[in-house]
Formats: sequence, structure tokens, C-alpha cells
Amino acid sequence: MAHNEDYIVEILQDVGLITGSQLEDARANASDGNVLKALVDAGVLTQEDITRTLAAQNGMEFVDLASVAPPPDVLEIVKVDDARRYRAVPVALHEDTLVVAVSDPLDMQTMDDLSFVLNRDVEYVCATPDAIAKAIQDFYGTGDENAGQDDTMFLGDSGDIETTEGDAPIIKMVSMLLLEAYNNRASDIHLEPLETKFRVRFRIDGVLQEMQSPPKKLHSAIISRLKIMSGSMSIAEKRIPQDGRIQVKLGQKALDLRVSSIPTVHGESIVMRILDKTSLMLGLPDLGFLSDDQLKFERLINLPDGILLVTGPTGSGKTTTLYASLHYMNKPDRKIITVEDPVEYQLSGINQVPVNSEIGMTFPAALRSILRQAPNIIMIGEIRDLETASIAINASLTGHLVLSTLHTNDAPGAIARLVDIGIKPFLVSSSVRAALAQRLVRRLCPNCKQPTELTEYESRTLRIDPGQLAESSVMKPHGCESCRGKGYKGRRGIFELFQIDDEVRHMIINNATTVQLRARARELGMRTLREDGIRKVLSGMTTAEEVITTTMTDSD
Repeated sequence: MAHNEDYIVEILQDVGLITGSQLEDARANASDGNVLKALVDAGVLTQEDITRTLAAQNGMEFVDLASVAPPPDVLEIVKVDDARRYRAVPVALHEDTLVVAVSDPLDMQTMDDLSFVLNRDVEYVCATPDAIAKAIQDFYGTGDENAGQDDTMFLGDSGDIETTEGDAPIIKMVSMLLLEAYNNRASDIHLEPLETKFRVRFRIDGVLQEMQSPPKKLHSAIISRLKIMSGSMSIAEKRIPQDGRIQVKLGQKALDLRVSSIPTVHGESIVMRILDKTSLMLGLPDLGFLSDDQLKFERLINLPDGILLVTGPTGSGKTTTLYASLHYMNKPDRKIITVEDPVEYQLSGINQVPVNSEIGMTFPAALRSILRQAPNIIMIGEIRDLETASIAINASLTGHLVLSTLHTNDAPGAIARLVDIGIKPFLVSSSVRAALAQRLVRRLCPNCKQPTELTEYESRTLRIDPGQLAESSVMKPHGCESCRGKGYKGRRGIFELFQIDDEVRHMIINNATTVQLRARARELGMRTLREDGIRKVLSGMTTAEEVITTTMTDSD
């Protein structure tokens, strides 16, 4: 704390603990320039004098840790590693506020860092460095390796926490942030600098939730740490957007994060997408398919050729459905190749080709090359233009099964989208086997959901008649430890499966409108997104509110 020495000396003089002559003698005898240490060595002051004075100056209480005996449940709140790292000891718990003793009342950054790590309200009190070191040894039953440094907390630069790189406060803070996001089942982490705060939000089950924010002054350090972890983002460049990827191991769990930074008025904002590889192993029932739709979908992905399209807006789970389908089809007698931008998940036994437009590896270029690899199944991340669509059509007509995605609101709309891109209607009719539209709804926590009844508004909006309710299991959210009090745990899909038959093919060739195709699909038994959602409300999987909100544009 050498940079605070003049300030501390001035306070000590103001309160009359040292005189001008004593200060002059100390300066003359301070061989290393450390005046405070010279004052203590000369017996003019004690560490307790310094700590008590600075505590009073900063409105903090001084405690004698020798007379304190924190209960075990209080000690458990602060782990021994954190106690040693931050030189802090929990003293008591007053309702939801933890009382923690620290030795340096001027070290605001350490107190801010510890509050963030503990993720709770903390009231700080003061004790001497020696008392803190002894309390850690007594309370936790372990020696404090930093005790020798603590003796000079106010006497030199050793107030800076001595740690390995893996234990540095910012590194620890970022690791805790990632771990908390994973434990909360977050799909995204948003770090946003605002005018007066540094906001942290997690997207959990599709909904952004604000978490405890770190101190605003740590914004730059946290952003820099994440950029360093990505290995490809420049910490010096803050004026342009950057992208990167982080692979980190938290305990036994390996996390893969896609990182995006963008400059804002108040500093760089970062969004991290958590790529959870467990979603690769999902079975089709885990996606939300009910048994009848699952049988239809399994038949479609077992076809030898044709195009199967999955449609929906961004964030509707299209990629997860495609990966689950590939996992289902991934067998030794099939060669599967994917073209993706970017490759989000690495799949064992599947050839995955990343798009890189900077070197000319576009979707069309990649597709032309992989067709020479004689695959049985091709997955295209997204059909975006005429060239990609044309190659996909040709591949399907030459004996390949092609899976891809389109951005359309409903399943019949996929046909019109391909025609709008520039594909001739007769080619669309002869290649497309089906289109699956989907959305995601929050799944009720199976541990705490409770029976309920639909309101008049919900019944009227969803057009549910009393007969449907007779054998239903309508449920509502409650909240428990398993779902962290939210009442929901995970998400499931609601689907609209449009299968192409001979009459539909004839309609496509004759330029039928989406409305006409939709009417024919309904005749064939296609359930709309809302109707599939209603089935899942009546089965107790989700709520009417979720389905109404998610299918607001469903005219049926």
C-alpha cells in the first residue's frame, strides 16, 4: 500500500497519533523508504493503531477477532481459498447480510471482488493483518501461507495479492461467472456496460435474467480477460466488433463458448453463447416430439434422398433438431458430411466442413467439393441464396438426403421461400419431401408443477372446448430448488410437420399460394404450431401462456 502511505501518515498526524518530530525521525531511519514500517519498528505505533484509525476514517467497525467465534454455517459461506486470497474472515450473518472482517479498509477493489465472488450482500469490518492470519488458521484449521506478507499490509507493496495466474482475482471472477452461468443452465451470457453500472444478464430458458453485477471499474479487466481466453481477439482493439471462441474446463465439465464483442457508447459489450454438447445426444422425444409426430419424422429422415427443411426464426432450436437428427442417423454404413458457418459442435464419426468466405470456402464451393466425397447424407447449416439452394436441389435429385434450415414462419412457407430464391417450382416439387416448422416453449419443472385450470381468456384464445379438458392435466409453475424458484426447467419444441404428397407436388408446379398449400396440409392432417402447443398444454408439459405468446402469429 505504498501508494497510500502519504494519505495514511496524514490521517495519523491529524488524529494526534504521531508528531512532526516522530515523523521526521521515521523518515530519516526508513532505509527502504517505508515510513510506516519505521514508525512501527520504533514503537511509536502498532498495527492496531493504524487499522483502528483507518477503519474509523472510513466509517467501518473495528473487531477483535480473538473474541469472535463464527458458527460453522457462517464459515462455510467463505471458502478457505477465498479467505486466504482476499485476507478476509466471515464473522457473522445478520439476516441475509454476511459480516466479513478485512485488514485493509482502503482496498475497495478487494472488497468489491469478494462481494462479487460471494454473490450476496456483505458488510465489511476491520481487524489487524496478524489477527486475520491467525483467525484463518484457527477457524479453518489451516495455515495462512500469506501470513508473513500480511504483517506488512500497510507497510509496503506486499498488499497486492500474491497468487499464481490461475488464482488472480479477475481470473477467479471470470471463472466464477462462467460456472454460475453453467449452473443456471444459461444459453447466453450478456456483459453490458451502461452509464452507471456493468450489467450481467443470463439467458435462461429463452428469457434474459439480470444477475449480480460486478463493479463497473472492473469492466475493462473482465473484457480483456475474456479476449485473452479466446486466443484470437485483440485486447488493444476496442473500436470494431470482434469474434472468438473460448474452450474452458470448469471442474470435470468442458465448456465451449462463442464470443462476440461490439463497441458501445459506454464501452465494449460482450455476448457469449454457451454451446452445450449434451444437446447433441438428445433423442427425438427429448426435442418435444409426441409419439405420432416422432414416427413421421423418423420415417422422413430414413428416406434415401430428397430435402428435409427445418424452419423457424433465430433461436427456435433448428440447429438442435438437425444435430439430434444427425445423431439418430449416424451409423457405420452411412457417410454424413455437414457444411456449417460456423461449426458449433464437433460430432464424432461425421465429416464437418467449416465455411470460410475469406479464402473462398463458401457454402456453394464447399457443397461442390463434398459431393465428390460420395456422402449419403448432407447437412447444410442454412440455405441462404440461389446457388446454395440449386446445389442442394441437385444433390437431392442425385440420390442424397439433404437436411437444411430456412427462415420462414411456418412449414408451408418454406416452399414459397425456395421459389422466391429462384428455384423452379418443378424442381422444388420433385426434391422437397417435408418441411418442419418449430418454436421453443418453456417446460414446466416436473418436480414442482401444480394442477390448475385454464382461464376463460386462455380457453377462448386457444379454442379449447370443455370436452378436451375432461381428461387433461393442465399445470402451472410453482418454483422449487431444482428449478431455482422459476417454475420452469428447460425448453421443448412445438412442431408443424408439412409432408409433401403427389397432390401437393402438383399444386407447387402450378404455383399454388402458401394459403392454398396450408389448406391442403390441414386436409392431410397437419397440426399447426398452436395446435401442437395445445396438446402439450393439456398434457401438462407447458403452460397456455407460453403457447399463446410463442404462437401469436398463428392465424389458425
